[in-house]
Amino acid sequence: MAKRRNFKSESSIKARARKALDRNADKHDPNERAKDLKGTIDKVKTVFSAEKWGFIIIAIASAGTAVFSIFGPNQLGNMISEMQLQVKSKIAGEGYDLSGVWKLLALIVVIYVISCIATYIQQYTVAGLSQRIVFKLRGDVNEKLSKLPLKYFDSSTKGDVLSRIINDMDNISRNLQNSITQLISALVTIVGVMIMMFITNFTLALITVLALPLCTFIAAFVTKRSQKYFSKQWEQTGEINGHIEEMFTAHKLIKVFNRQEKSIEEFEDINDDLRRSTQRALTMSGVIMPLNDAVNNIVFVLICVIGGVLSISGTINVGDITAFLVYSKLFTHPIQTISGTINQLQSALASFERVFNLLEEEELVPDTVNTTLGEVKGKVEFRNVRFRYHEDKPLIENFNLVVEPGQTVAIVGPTGAGKTTLVNLLMRFYELRGGEILVDDVNITDISREELRETFGMVLQETWLFSGTIRENIAYGKIGATNDEIIEAAKAARANHFIKTLSEGYDTVLEEDGSNVSQGQKQLLTIARAILANPKILILDEATSSVDTRTEVQIQKAMLEMMKDRTSFVIAHRLSTIRDAHTILVMNNGNIVETGNHEQLLAKKGFYYELYNAQFTGADTQEEEYEE
Repeated sequence: MAKRRNFKSESSIKARARKALDRNADKHDPNERAKDLKGTIDKVKTVFSAEKWGFIIIAIASAGTAVFSIFGPNQLGNMISEMQLQVKSKIAGEGYDLSGVWKLLALIVVIYVISCIATYIQQYTVAGLSQRIVFKLRGDVNEKLSKLPLKYFDSSTKGDVLSRIINDMDNISRNLQNSITQLISALVTIVGVMIMMFITNFTLALITVLALPLCTFIAAFVTKRSQKYFSKQWEQTGEINGHIEEMFTAHKLIKVFNRQEKSIEEFEDINDDLRRSTQRALTMSGVIMPLNDAVNNIVFVLICVIGGVLSISGTINVGDITAFLVYSKLFTHPIQTISGTINQLQSALASFERVFNLLEEEELVPDTVNTTLGEVKGKVEFRNVRFRYHEDKPLIENFNLVVEPGQTVAIVGPTGAGKTTLVNLLMRFYELRGGEILVDDVNITDISREELRETFGMVLQETWLFSGTIRENIAYGKIGATNDEIIEAAKAARANHFIKTLSEGYDTVLEEDGSNVSQGQKQLLTIARAILANPKILILDEATSSVDTRTEVQIQKAMLEMMKDRTSFVIAHRLSTIRDAHTILVMNNGNIVETGNHEQLLAKKGFYYELYNAQFTGADTQEEEYEE
């Protein structure tokens, strides 16, 4: 039996290809991650610079917390020493006075209360700071998305883009809030504790401080090797989100072709890759804390032994040893905190890098507004237009066409002939590689995209509805549309009848993607939206493909009424829908191979004649085009 082929979706193939490229990049350039890490840190510094006052407040509050926390053990040692003196005094029969002990106890309570207040200020400030940083990043990303060309979204999976906007942002917010406080507090605490330890006893302090460079070396060594796994972890998180989003939106198709098992297998492959990357990242970074614990425990034992020897020799008293043991824990705790924070920082930096990569994507060519269209008549002209999606694959070469105001131009041809591409160029969704397009003799690059697109109304084969009422979805076509205008547009699109049969009528709330109405009904709503917009030029991309024959006839009547005195571009696969067009452009391989009206093209018995017969008589299935 022949081995069953594994047909994967296009976006899954793209994701796998990008993954393979990433692996090859890692193999060829082992230092690339380190360079990316440094560049990301520099960009993070730039982001943080706008919040310098917030960091100053956090540093002051952290310093206050650390100072009072450090000063507390010192007073605790003094209190123990004072109690020791009073005990000796009582044993000697000289009596005792605990007033000094009570004063020291009151001072310790005040110290820790102030430390608690400083900690609250620190936490409150860092929460606001981290949210402001993420708020600005979200705003930058949202603004960036509006400036990205269509080719970015065509070449990126939805799940990966959403992962950068949602998952990576949440990861940055969560880890920033935790790590900033911990890192600043830990650094201030280390410095303060070092000062107090050297004041208390130089020998014991020197033993404790010797552990610092060793712990720092361990952290740096592990961080350098674990960062690439954190980067892979978030890349694969985007990949798995893309797969889930794709499988969810295409779940009916998957069931129709019984591809559930294959979909699950592909998910498990991606999920297993994510598990391995996450496990490696956490395992490697998790080594830091136990290694530091081992170093710190050894130091603690040395302090106990050497402190005991010094106490016997009378060099240090018991109170100072008690304070020093507390200091040693205060000194090792921030080191452990920094070790744990490194995990969070690495994960946050990986997310920062993915967000920065999105923000650095090539943007649309900026508008150069040299003129305005004024009152649009509807003349459209293509002059020597050239375009290709890839440099080595020409698509449209030296395309010329003049469409007079009010004419209907139908564009037909086989899949991949360039029909939709022509419309995308007209709307400036893609930029030309050569030539120019003019509307009313004005080059479309001399006006703003906003003004250009206000001139057009589009009804696409792929319907788009948002979560909201039917009334709101239709009103999307015109700002400030009245209720009467909405109803008239629905009537013109032959949608009013089915809307009134719904329980809530025009106030019926559509579920996500309009899944509680049929595909044909969704198409009627998008047509009503276009009618409401009342554009000067229409673009209809197989607008009636999702409706039944009877509804199609009704919509055609509405469309013919709407297209009166308007320039219209109609992309059609069903040739019966464009018989009344003034001009039919027959495209193949990006070029116009025939031009004329329906009768003229049939009389030529050329390419259009073959397409027409193939569609209506089934005489020519052109099987050779589909052979592998």
